Amino acid sequence: MRKVTGGVFLSLDGVMQAPGGPTEDYTGGFDQGGWLFRFGDEGIFDTVGSLFAGEYDLLLGRRTYDIFASYWPYVEGPEAEMGQAFTRAGKHVLTRGDQPLDWENSHRLKGVDDVAALKRSDGPDLIIQGSSTIYPELLAARLIDRLVLMIFPVTLGKGKRLFGDGTPAQALRMTDHKVTDKGTVIATYEPAGAIPADGSFPEPSNSQREQERQARMRNGNW
Repeated sequence: MRKVTGGVFLSLDGVMQAPGGPTEDYTGGFDQGGWLFRFGDEGIFDTVGSLFAGEYDLLLGRRTYDIFASYWPYVEGPEAEMGQAFTRAGKHVLTRGDQPLDWENSHRLKGVDDVAALKRSDGPDLIIQGSSTIYPELLAARLIDRLVLMIFPVTLGKGKRLFGDGTPAQALRMTDHKVTDKGTVIATYEPAGAIPADGSFPEPSNSQREQERQARMRNGNW
């Protein structure tokens, strides 16, 4: 059984759009592309190095695949080794479209059932990069085994978010954490099942004012 890890560069307000550069993804009027490199430090690069150590395949949304396929096969200099590793790796693209996937070792996944079948197959573990749109449905299907969140000390105000529409209610368990010298929190989580149904809550007020407030909530005019 393969495991799926999501490695996410994230702002404090949950935005993960275009960490790598201004031209990476400016859809929706996003104008803060490249924000990662304004706050990155050795602690982050160590974590990324550990994430991509050893053998792995990539699990990507179609737009992140397009970004990667337009950059990594052609990169030169210090990043060329990473580009070569990404080219060698299997790239499994979750997309409902039929556009060509012509970067070598690329494979199309039509839906969540295909991801589940991929997890059951033999092969290296899978790493998600970018690909904000695929997280809600993969979390809902309980297909993600680990989240490595690199949470930078910045708010971006707008942009694509990790936990978008369709994200299920569920518990997570922190398995590791650290803070870099520049204040980025690196937190690793694993699924921990459903949110407990029971809990100890303080007795609600039965005052007239509280009853009126409850009535306004029920009526939608609070």
